[in-house]
This record gives sequence, C-alpha cells and structure tokens, in this order.
Amino acid sequence: MKIEVYCDETLPDLFTSKKAKDKYMFIGGIWIDAKLRDEIKSKVKELRKKYSCFGEIKWVNVTPSKEDFYKEIVKLFFSYNENQMRFRAIMVEAKKVIWSYHQDDKELGFYKFYYQLLNKWISDYNEYKIFVDVKKNRDLSRLKVLKDVLRNSSKNAYIENIQALPSKEVVLIQMADLFLGAISAKLNNKILKNRAKINLISYIESFKKIEPTFSNENKLNIFKIRLKGIL
Repeated sequence: MKIEVYCDETLPDLFTSKKAKDKYMFIGGIWIDAKLRDEIKSKVKELRKKYSCFGEIKWVNVTPSKEDFYKEIVKLFFSYNENQMRFRAIMVEAKKVIWSYHQDDKELGFYKFYYQLLNKWISDYNEYKIFVDVKKNRDLSRLKVLKDVLRNSSKNAYIENIQALPSKEVVLIQMADLFLGAISAKLNNKILKNRAKINLISYIESFKKIEPTFSNENKLNIFKIRLKGIL
C-alpha cells in the first residue's frame, strides 16, 4: 500500500521561549491512502467553491463567517475510514524535556519527536511519502537524517522521501494545521473568545473526543509522550 503523510506542528516556540504560556507543543500529520489524494483535493476544491472560501485552510482562519466551511472539512475527514485517512499527533510537555538527552540541541530534539510521531505508524511492506511544512533549520540535513533513521528502524517498509513543502500550496498540510490547532486549543485549555472555534472543537468531538488516546486509536490518535529519558 502506498501512503502519503502530511505534517505540521504547533507551538514549536515552547522549546525556545521562556515566556510561552502554553504547556504542550504538538506535531501531527494526516495519513492517506495515496490513491485517494486527488479525490480528497477535488472534494476540498468543491467545498471552497460552495462556501467561497479560497484562502489557506488554517486554525487561525476559523471565523464565524467560515464556520460551516470548516465543519465540512472536518466532516470530510471523518467520512473516510481509518485505512483511507487518519490523523496522529504527538503531545510534548515542553518544560519537562530534558535537553541533555538531545545534546542540548533543541532542533535535534524537535526532530527526534518527529521520529516518534512517524515511526509508530510505519507498517511493514507499505511505501511512504512524507511531506512537512517548510521550516528554517540550522542544520540543513535534518530531513535526510530523519528519513535515514526511519528507514533503518523500518526494514520491511520503504520510506521513499521526506520533503518540505510550503503549506500554502498543500491542502493536506493545511488540514493537518486545522486539526492541530483545535487539539492544541482544547488540550492547552485556551480560553477562546471566537465562537466559531469553540463550535468547531465541539463538532470534532461529536465524532471523536479530543484527549490523549491509547495506541490502538487509529482515526484520531493523540500520543502524550512520557518524558523519561527514552529519546
């Protein structure tokens, strides 16, 4: 089976800022059967036309005037079964990260958490293409190293590539941003004044509750990592 993964992150500044108010940083991705890519993109395009919403799909862009459009995007995600389209996020309590385990390199630590996100859902005999939002890395080899490590730990799967793409050009990375934003808002206990965002979180939870999940949750998986020096 050929699988494509579209990834993004939210609140990565929690690793570097001492003034950040939020507790958890999230990295997440939407996993799809590659055969469905064009179909999903076509359905999103139809929804854009229906609701006249042509801007980037992002959590920050959820407003009352666009609430119905964003609910349709969520409904589209849940209309596919877990083998066709699913989402996984890793939840990291930033203040508990022991940076000495990462050579005091916060960029290195960030990509180790990316590995933890991806590795658990790499299955034998499948082929994977992984796409991440463009990020300015101090070390330009980060994605190549991540690919090599995933290949070495998944001998019976094939990691074809990990490629950085601008999210404004990739609708499935945008959808990952939407779910990450909702999950982060709920689990960081943010006080939301935007009624559309409150309603969208409730709408997602009409399908699946937003909470840390067990490993066997295969549609909306939220992995709260235990930071006990395992990385």
